[in-house]
Amino acid sequence: MKRAPVSLQSETKLIFELSRQGRIGMDLPPTPDHLPDPDLPADLIRNSPLRLPEVSENVAVRHYVNLSTRNHHIDKDFYPLGSCTMKYNPKINDELAAHVGFAALSPLQSVATTQGALQMIHDLSQALLEVTGMDDITLQPAAGAQGEFTALLMFRAYHIKKEGTPRKRIIIPDSAHGTNPASIVIAGYDVTQLPSDTSGLMDIEALRANLSNDVAGLMITNPNTLGLFESHIKEIIDLVHSVGGLVYMDGANLNALMGIARPGDMGFDACHMNLHKTFSTPHGGGGPGSGPVAVKKHLAPFLPIPVIKSENGKYDIEWDRADSIGSVHSYFGNFGMLVRALAYIRSMGGDGLKAISENAIINANYLRKKLSPTYKLHCDRPCMHEVVLSGNNQKAKGVRTTDIAKRLLDYGIHPPTVYFPLIVPECLMIEPTESESRETLDEFVEVMLKIDQEAGENPEILKTAPHNTPIRRLDEAGAARNLNIRYFKDK
Repeated sequence: MKRAPVSLQSETKLIFELSRQGRIGMDLPPTPDHLPDPDLPADLIRNSPLRLPEVSENVAVRHYVNLSTRNHHIDKDFYPLGSCTMKYNPKINDELAAHVGFAALSPLQSVATTQGALQMIHDLSQALLEVTGMDDITLQPAAGAQGEFTALLMFRAYHIKKEGTPRKRIIIPDSAHGTNPASIVIAGYDVTQLPSDTSGLMDIEALRANLSNDVAGLMITNPNTLGLFESHIKEIIDLVHSVGGLVYMDGANLNALMGIARPGDMGFDACHMNLHKTFSTPHGGGGPGSGPVAVKKHLAPFLPIPVIKSENGKYDIEWDRADSIGSVHSYFGNFGMLVRALAYIRSMGGDGLKAISENAIINANYLRKKLSPTYKLHCDRPCMHEVVLSGNNQKAKGVRTTDIAKRLLDYGIHPPTVYFPLIVPECLMIEPTESESRETLDEFVEVMLKIDQEAGENPEILKTAPHNTPIRRLDEAGAARNLNIRYFKDK
């Protein structure tokens, strides 16, 4: 099916422009007489009414529905955002998380009244340990980046316990996720960055040259951010272990390993999992996320508290762990995300999780084969769940990767990740995920080939794209630095 550029819908007025004095869309109940007047400092009390739009209920509903149709999301169309796994997530998981038995719970309830929730957390922990091949786990971290930070704090505690002092350095490859060096610095370590070799993998000889007794560990993503499996991972881990260091797997790309290979079996000491990517919980829009960290036995004493313990079918909360690094999140993490993840795992089963990985790999390699004759392939070898291409061929025609990304919006497709990893010039990082059909991938290929043709015949149409979206090309850096989300009709 040929996909033509989408048409721009009629303009939607901002809700402040729809406001008419005296119109209301809801009735607030009166303040109960038994509630005391709030004791607020004078400088926190408003002295003028809050400027809010005055509209009827149907106008408010239509306003937000119209806005929602202008936003791009996975329920609307293809969203091949590399490394971020924007895949379709079953709606049943959202329904279960919203069930009153979960949604109405308070984390301050007693253990006696939350046995079901504690069992759910326990069962999810066991399932994730089976997937990763690890020995123990914390579900507290609220994102992958916080999972990295949590693991590094455990690395520090481990070396202090064993050697009396923390070590100084953490090694990462130049293809690392941007959160890796940030987490390292925040955890109090120095960053040592090593180059990738010509095959896109970690340079083992560079690793050998940089190993010493001050190395606390190595952080590496597997598959890496080029979408490639680190085929020498056992040798890499053994080298780091030989100097007393620990090895952490950034589990952002676990979507390619489930049911096929396990980090624990490879020799990793710790890894995090992005429940907000791999296990169907929401991703994007600022959260909420979830980044559990699984560890081997020698790191288990340092896990965050509290932990859940099970005895004779009863569940309890344990706070007394002398070597724990302490809590990294309130209570047990983002509970609704944990419900979604367990629902996903239970509905898929072991064979289903393996099929997810297999289909993600097949889809990515399908795009690799279809697009590599036109878009330069950075590493000419089979990839895992994502394929990394370069727009250098199109740059020779006078357009940049940014132009390609903006033009995709005109065809109703969200662009892939661009300019990351930084080591790939004019990078296009494409992750189709396992949830897309061959027909969808064929449409995407057709559009990408059409855009390449436009780059040769009419490059200006790419340089000025997008043309059919509510908002045209922005100064993105300026918008990020000078964010303005307020609207007043008289300004």
